[in-house]
Amino acid sequence: MVEVTVTPQSSLADRPVQIRVRGLSPSQLVTLRAWLKDEQGECFQSRTFFRADGAGEVDPGHHAALGGSYSGVWPMGLFWFLQPDTLFRRLVKRDVAGSPFRVRLEVLDGLSLGTDPREQPLASCEAERWYVGPGVQRVPIREGRVRGALFLPP
Repeated sequence: MVEVTVTPQSSLADRPVQIRVRGLSPSQLVTLRAWLKDEQGECFQSRTFFRADGAGEVDPGHHAALGGSYSGVWPMGLFWFLQPDTLFRRLVKRDVAGSPFRVRLEVLDGLSLGTDPREQPLASCEAERWYVGPGVQRVPIREGRVRGALFLPP
């Protein structure tokens, strides 16, 4: 049975995570896809291709991507190379304190380039990427023409 995991499952957006795929056949060709919907409902995604090692595992931190959104060894590449489905959109988190980005990770068999909704992933999981840590207080700043926010640690 194929399994994809993200460790830790919930983390701050600037912290690295480890992505692992297990249960593949040795040398199996797979596509790893990451996608999320922002607060306006726009979809952002990245996808890259890997060949499983002799144990049937894929670790983007140690195995080189063969192509797709990037190639080579990029442990956080699936997060860094998220691109909008709609041109000229930017991935911006507006509600930084209230909710995380929920990034869906999927493992697809073979080389998957399309967005066929009938395409069933071999495995999937979800990672939470927070922008404000627990206990951090957000203080709005309004002084003259200056507007901003001060984030105070607990």
